[in-house]
Amino acid sequence: MLRKSLSTLLLILIFYSGHSQYKKLSPTAEISIITAGPGKVLYEGFGHSTIRVKDIDFDNAYNYGIFDFNTPDFYLNFTKGKLLYKLESYPFHYFVRSYQRDDRWVKEQVLNLNQLEKQQFYAYLENNAAPENATYLYDPFFNNCATILREITETILKEKVIFKTNHIQKRKSFRELMNAEIPWNTWGSFGINLALGSKLDRIATEKEFMYLPDFVHSGFKNATVTTNGKEENLIKTDRYILKFDELKIKPSTINPLLVFSLILLIGIYITYRDLKRKKRTRWFDFLVFFSTGLIGLVIVFLWFFTDHSTTPINFNFLWAFAPNLIVAFALSKENPKKWVRKYVTGLILLLFCIPILWIRKTQQFPLSTIPFILLLLIRFISLKKFLLPSK
Repeated sequence: MLRKSLSTLLLILIFYSGHSQYKKLSPTAEISIITAGPGKVLYEGFGHSTIRVKDIDFDNAYNYGIFDFNTPDFYLNFTKGKLLYKLESYPFHYFVRSYQRDDRWVKEQVLNLNQLEKQQFYAYLENNAAPENATYLYDPFFNNCATILREITETILKEKVIFKTNHIQKRKSFRELMNAEIPWNTWGSFGINLALGSKLDRIATEKEFMYLPDFVHSGFKNATVTTNGKEENLIKTDRYILKFDELKIKPSTINPLLVFSLILLIGIYITYRDLKRKKRTRWFDFLVFFSTGLIGLVIVFLWFFTDHSTTPINFNFLWAFAPNLIVAFALSKENPKKWVRKYVTGLILLLFCIPILWIRKTQQFPLSTIPFILLLLIRFISLKKFLLPSK
């Protein structure tokens, strides 16, 4: 019995010694959710979320969005979906200064917490910021600087906090939420929508909306906390720290729709000329098949050989078909073998699947690819019907 009592006492001492290493916050301390507006480049286009801890003698940002381009194999790990982000704590005025320099707005929401809850937030963040705990496996949709803030709040406040959903008027997919943040006719939007598969077209739950900083802000704004048996707003104060007009990512002059529309016009002209003279432009077919095959190879790599959560089951393979990379060399010859005609028939059938999947909302395809998909259909039909007749 004595041994059991001593063991219990030892555990209590270990617990309190582990928590005593953190500074005791004063009654005037504040814990805040910080939301920053979008920037002008793609990786800034969704905004940012962080936590602020402010007390009499210190004022720190706890930023879960830190990554280092100089990390060994950074780009390889990013491509393979194994990118490590980390939490860093640093003076809050450095955080504000960086956004002020870029003319990006910053909002602060001070949480309505009692003294114990403030201390628990602070201890949790300090423990996470320790070098051995600071890194985490980043996922842009399910584990990022925005999703973590709600998880921390629910971990500390447990059933006392309720994130209400009455501010969400319409259910949307992850892709719809993403596309609302970046203009569709940009190369960034094209690349993201090309690389990410149909998992992104799943309807997000109200909780999952909060993978975006804007919905972190609105989610916390509408949340409540139970204090002394009384339900109160989780947010005590909602204010601007920096107030700027919201920045937008602007499409470049040479945008995807323009480029693919020009390719369509060139392809229509070449196909019309080929039909008139009854002679196929082999270099054009090689380029069409080689380029779509190369893009398809990237899709296959992202689907099967990376850890990205949203790159599998990507129906962009219906037009960017990886085997085209090999068939391109068969079409570079003046008289391709007979099987090529059957292969092209199969490609036409794949293209006709695209509008069905699009209408059924199985997967949304990049809008800017419509001219290119139309070109593929025109060219494949001409290859089958006129240029590669069966014998």
